[in-house]
Amino acid sequence: MIKQYETVFIATPVLSDTQMKEAVAKYTDLIKANGGEIVYEEDWGLKQLAYPIQHKTSGFYYLIEFKADPQFVATLETQYHRDERIIRFLTVALDKNSIAYAEHRRQMRAGKAAAKAEEAPAEPAAVESEEEEVEE
Repeated sequence: MIKQYETVFIATPVLSDTQMKEAVAKYTDLIKANGGEIVYEEDWGLKQLAYPIQHKTSGFYYLIEFKADPQFVATLETQYHRDERIIRFLTVALDKNSIAYAEHRRQMRAGKAAAKAEEAPAEPAAVESEEEEVEE
């Protein structure tokens, strides 16, 4: 029986952008190689930790939503434990309400991103017209 899961991991803050992408690719490839399907991915970026973990006060957060067989979760978490780049992780099974909420959250984020994209070109033109008025 295939279930939907959400996993968030925190990677050590000393990773370069390339190393972080390699870590994400490792886990997405692992999910796909074991018959899973990636539903959604989101890079939350570098954030401050609530408390120090392994003497680190920040970390790179990354979210992956996926569908997979329940036995696969143990394999995924074993890989997290073995990877020295991962300092914390959490994997949860989503019920029907959580799946609906996750879908709603994705739509809201997509709407906000589209709104920002539409606003961005308009702002520089407004700045230029203000500069012209100042010069005159």
